[in-house]
Amino acid sequence: MMKVAKGKKIVVFLDYDGTLSPIVDDPNSAFMSDEMRAAVREVAKCFPTAIISGRSREKVKEFVQLSNVYYAGSHGMDIMAPPRPVVMDKKGTEVLFQPAKSFLPAIQKILTELEEETAKIKGAMVEDNRFCVSVHFRHVKDEVKHHHLLVKKLSVQKQNSSLINSKAQVMEIRPTIEWDKGHAVEYFLETLGLSNSDVLPVYIGEDRTDEDAFKVIQRRGQGYPIIVTSIPKDTKASYSLIDPSEVLTFLLRLARWRKSSSSSRSLNQIWGVVN
Repeated sequence: MMKVAKGKKIVVFLDYDGTLSPIVDDPNSAFMSDEMRAAVREVAKCFPTAIISGRSREKVKEFVQLSNVYYAGSHGMDIMAPPRPVVMDKKGTEVLFQPAKSFLPAIQKILTELEEETAKIKGAMVEDNRFCVSVHFRHVKDEVKHHHLLVKKLSVQKQNSSLINSKAQVMEIRPTIEWDKGHAVEYFLETLGLSNSDVLPVYIGEDRTDEDAFKVIQRRGQGYPIIVTSIPKDTKASYSLIDPSEVLTFLLRLARWRKSSSSSRSLNQIWGVVN
């Protein structure tokens, strides 16, 4: 049974693709709706809110276009957040945290190799996510063949990178560093001064990489890990939403709940759409 939210501090974490925007064939066209943007803006007025995406931080910020949320790109390896409370900078402005910065030369080398290889493959597209690189095969006729070819060519780079989310339609390369979306959640909680027990983190995401964040919330023993999926999945999330339209409804209800006088209700009671 989830704890009643009265007297608790809530912090909201959101994935982007498949959560705030629909999954689309062209990754450059994954635009969020104006309604979703307005809902996120309202939630961020009520609670500290961070968007943690696999895309580059600059790209997801360009999509979201909000100044009252925090951003983390490259699965949390590129974070713009307030300074740690124990080491405040003179102006109190946001600071950049990039735990995989030393891997940038290797990532850039792999990016160049991938761009050269995919130039020979009609329909393939390389996406530079700063500390991660994605190769999209959605429009390649023989996508499986080319996918395995690239995996083989990149095997020599394993000392600097690892393959994750390796699917028929997309391959992603990221540094072999012990850092993920779960670590990003913990970093945000610490920098925001919200790492104590009276905090309820709400995390909504649909990707396999979001499972690391779900695990962090699960270990805390309180919070709301919510997966976005239309089919049953093996997940560490405790709740689910079917698609971005249900995410929109939930966010609107969450903001309304905070502004209402009935804050003694638990969060469980505000979302009829969550299983």
